[in-house]
Amino acid sequence: MISLAVPSVTQKVVKIINDVKRIRPSRLRTSSDLSKEFGFDTVDLVSVIWELEKSFEIDIPDELPLNTLGDLVDFVSSHSKNLN
Repeated sequence: MISLAVPSVTQKVVKIINDVKRIRPSRLRTSSDLSKEFGFDTVDLVSVIWELEKSFEIDIPDELPLNTLGDLVDFVSSHSKNLN
């Protein structure tokens, strides 16, 4: 479940997704499956994860199943100390 205390995390994650794949933020929902709904391939997902790691100063394990916007936001909000 996405934390209500960190709306800025969601905004940053959406911005990173938009920067990587040019998807309008209004089309993204927390349940949006990035591969199935928006055609993300492995390179796109790795690019998003790499940007998240840089932006939030975290390490995201390769084996972690991050398929939706909500998955990304949940992981970042629960592991980042840099939420501003």
